Amino acid sequence: MDPDKELFVLRAKVRELEHRVEHLRVSRRVLMDLLEKIEKEKILLVRKLEKENMRLHRDNTRFAKWIFSKNREIIKLQEEVSTVNN
Repeated sequence: MDPDKELFVLRAKVRELEHRVEHLRVSRRVLMDLLEKIEKEKILLVRKLEKENMRLHRDNTRFAKWIFSKNREIIKLQEEVSTVNN
């Protein structure tokens, strides 16, 4: 092969490889940006779910206390009815 032609082919190959490397860099930046965005969204979602979990736990505790209170009232009324009937 002619040395000039070989040099031309090699330079074209180098330009092609440089072009591909540049595309890979851009793709990597895009992927990293997407990854950061997804990570931030995940953190926000976890915080939201933790907050919701705490609210549900608090509401559940409040409801359980209310049920126990009503149960005590029922027992007290049943005792009063049973003492009146006897």
